[in-house]
Amino acid sequence: MSTRDNMKRLICCLTLALIFPVSGIANSPLVPAAPSINADSYLLIDFDTGAVLVEHNADLRLPPASLTKLMTAYILAQEVELGRLQLNDIVPVSRNAWSQNPTFKGSSLMWIEPGKAVTVAELERGIVISSGNDATVAIAEHIAGSEAAFADLMNQYAETMGLAGTHFENSHGLPHPDHLSTARDLAAIAAAAVRDHPDRYAVYKEQSYTYNDITQYNRNHLLREDASVDGLKTGYTRVAGYGLVASAQREEMRLISVVMGSSSTASRKAETRSLLNYGFRFFETVRPLEAGMPLAEPRVWKGRAEQVVLGVTADKVMTLPRSNAAIERVIEVDAPLQAPLNVGDRVGRIMLSRSGEPVGEVPLEVLQAVEPAGFFARLWDGIVLWFQQLFG
Repeated sequence: MSTRDNMKRLICCLTLALIFPVSGIANSPLVPAAPSINADSYLLIDFDTGAVLVEHNADLRLPPASLTKLMTAYILAQEVELGRLQLNDIVPVSRNAWSQNPTFKGSSLMWIEPGKAVTVAELERGIVISSGNDATVAIAEHIAGSEAAFADLMNQYAETMGLAGTHFENSHGLPHPDHLSTARDLAAIAAAAVRDHPDRYAVYKEQSYTYNDITQYNRNHLLREDASVDGLKTGYTRVAGYGLVASAQREEMRLISVVMGSSSTASRKAETRSLLNYGFRFFETVRPLEAGMPLAEPRVWKGRAEQVVLGVTADKVMTLPRSNAAIERVIEVDAPLQAPLNVGDRVGRIMLSRSGEPVGEVPLEVLQAVEPAGFFARLWDGIVLWFQQLFG
C-alpha cells in the first residue's frame, strides 16, 4: 500500500472517529475541576447527602465573625421548638446589650435600648437580617442568664453536633483569640437550621427589617440577585475578612456553600455564586430508591407466608454528576430465605449503575415481617430445601 493510500486511510479513520465517538464517551458525564476562588477557606456540599463537591482548607480554624450568629439563631429556634421560649415574649434589654455599649462601636447593630420593649421574634430578625450584635447579647442573656452561660450553651451544642473545630466565646462573633470555627462546621450548622427548623429558617430570606424606625437590608446580596438563594448569613471583621454561608435550591437539589476569609463584599458574593453555579451545573441529587417500595417478592421457606416483600426501609439519596441517563438496578437475594424474617433484616443487595458504571450498592431489606410456620410446615420445607440443595 502506498504512502498516499495510507494517508487516505488515516483521514477516513479520523473522520469516522469524529462522526462516531468512542463508545461510552457520549454518555459519560464529564466534570471539570472545581473553581479555585479567592478565600482562605471554602466548602460546597449537597444538603441532602452531605457529599462534598468542593473544598479548600475546610477544616482550617478561622475567626467566623458574624457567621457565629448561625449558632445563636439556631439555639433561639431550638428554645422555641422546646416550648421554653415564645416568639412574643418580651425581652428586657440590659445596659450590656444596649446598642451604645462601647464594645459594639463600629459594628452591626439592631439599635435596641433599655426600657424599650422588644420581642423574641424582633430579636430573631435583628440577629438574622440586621446582624445586630446588641440583639445577640439580649437573647443570650434572656435564654441563659448571661453571655458567658450562653457561650457555654453554644459550645455544648457544638459538641453535640460534632463540630470538632469550633469554639465559641460570645454570641456575636466579635474578635477573641479563642473564638474559632471552620467552613465544615459552619456548613453543618447551616444544614441543621434548614433541616430542623424550616419555619424559623424562612426568616433568613427576608431582605430587610425595620426596627426603631431604622430599616436595614440583608447583607446577603445574593438574595436580591438569585431567586434560588434563600439564606443564610454574612460576616466581617478586620481579623476574619469577609465571609458568607449561603444555601440555594434549584429543582430537587439544595446546596450549602461556605466562604471564609474573602477580600470584600463583592468578592464573597462572586465566589459564592461561582461555587453554587458549579455545583448545580455539574451535579444532581438523585433518589433512585424510595422507602417502602416493593422491589422483589421472592420465595420464603418455613414461614406463614410463601413470599416476602423486599425493598429499602429508608430513601436512598445520592449525589452524582448530572446526566440524562437512567439509574439501573440489579437485585441479588441471599436465597434461600427462611422465616422468621423481621422488618429491616438485610437479605441481599441492590447494585445501582448508570451508563454501565456502578454508582452505589444498597442493602436489600425486608419490608413485611414473616412469622415462622407450624412444626410440620417447617419440617416439610426443610426436607424440600435439603433435596433442592442436594440436587442443585
